[in-house]
Amino acid sequence: MTDLSAIVAGPDTEDLTGELEALDVAVTRIEGAVNGTTLADAGIDDAALFVLTDMAEATGIAVAKERNPDVRAVAYAAETLPEYAKGQTDLAVDPELLSAAVVADELVAGA
Repeated sequence: MTDLSAIVAGPDTEDLTGELEALDVAVTRIEGAVNGTTLADAGIDDAALFVLTDMAEATGIAVAKERNPDVRAVAYAAETLPEYAKGQTDLAVDPELLSAAVVADELVAGA
């Protein structure tokens, strides 16, 4: 059993949420805009992981890191991470290269 909490923001077509929950990670989802309000409502202040699947919302990485500098920011999308977000992203993974199950295992093992 783990005490990890995660926020998954954006569409979750690969079911990373389900894979994280299978590893006893408490996951909160954000659908739509990723901003200070939605991140606060999702519990960013106490989250260990912030996973973004919608690169159009990449500014959410900076907001998440500002609110919780210790959160591990992960981009899990086939789209390229915008240049401005790369410096604050801890890990970027293409779902076509690694399955959600493998990513979930690695995120939990690395926490």
